[in-house]
Amino acid sequence: MGTSAELARYEQRFRRAGLPLFIEDFSPTHDIFTRAAPLLVLVFLAEMLGATSLDWHWWQNLLAALGGLIALVAGFGLLNRFRGRPFWSLPTRFGIPELAVFVLLPALLPLVTQGQLKQFFGIAIGNLLLVGVAYIVIGYGLIATVIWGVRRLATELANSVASFIRALPLLLVVSLVLFITADMWQVFAGMPTAFIIFSVVAFTLLSTVFLLIRLPREVDAIERDAGSGPPLQRIQRVNLSVNLMIRQWMQVLVVSTGVGLFFVAFGLLAISEHIYDQWGVPLGSWSYHVTLMNHPLVLSASLIKVSVGIANFTGLYYSIALLTDSTYRAEFLDNVTTELRDLFAARTDYLTLRATAADQVSQSVRGPIAK
Repeated sequence: MGTSAELARYEQRFRRAGLPLFIEDFSPTHDIFTRAAPLLVLVFLAEMLGATSLDWHWWQNLLAALGGLIALVAGFGLLNRFRGRPFWSLPTRFGIPELAVFVLLPALLPLVTQGQLKQFFGIAIGNLLLVGVAYIVIGYGLIATVIWGVRRLATELANSVASFIRALPLLLVVSLVLFITADMWQVFAGMPTAFIIFSVVAFTLLSTVFLLIRLPREVDAIERDAGSGPPLQRIQRVNLSVNLMIRQWMQVLVVSTGVGLFFVAFGLLAISEHIYDQWGVPLGSWSYHVTLMNHPLVLSASLIKVSVGIANFTGLYYSIALLTDSTYRAEFLDNVTTELRDLFAARTDYLTLRATAADQVSQSVRGPIAK
């Protein structure tokens, strides 16, 4: 029991660090979809409404919903019997048969009751996408990584602010020149909000592609520096890469947000309504006028758009600099390597403990046979 409890503590530590695939024998049927079971069951039961129709009377919809619920429960009950479990038991594992029932059975309700073929494909595809999202989010520890990041927010914020301060001279040279040019204001102020959002998404994808190209090399270096235990499996390397990517996104988000707020404050003080008129830049869909020490200030939609645009460029620069510039790269990876070295050492102890436990089980089995 002591060995099992100690193994469980190691596995819980890996999960909390956002590296669940460091757990040996990590199985989607036991470790991923069973954790997503409450959500899958809730969606499964809610989809009994697929048997109803707005064109029916309320009592017809009630009967159809009850019939759909009975069909869904009966479908899983029959699967339980087929799998050798009690009819009313909840699944202890979600293999391909359970997932197939979750995806297809609710989709059959509108097809059987109303002949809705499009709705059948819509529900089936939606359920399939939900299964895929659950696999990625839980299997690669995205929730645990974000929770880890929130717990470390103060430290990450301090690291990001320190990096931002070191980058400030270069950022000011480039960004301030862009910020005080009429062309930059005319471009972003006249850009629809949807285009601004699209540019943020596009730059995020661009930085992500760069990370995906660089991360395998960085993971190799981190594994060599940590230097403890057997080499990582391919799926474990992917888990570590996703973990590093989320950590870097969080730092880039902090720096980009800081730059955006800086230029909002700077533009509020430096860009008056007179300059808007000289540059031929509209205030935008909204604006607020205030006075500070007898100096008129203007907070406008155009100022926000330009600040977001500059922050977007800065975030892309910073995300690339984290893995190319020696100063930023050393700071980011040194902090990560220090933490991962402890996790790699824990993984070595964990594997040794698992091997010891397996030997004990093997000896206990051979003992009675030898007698």
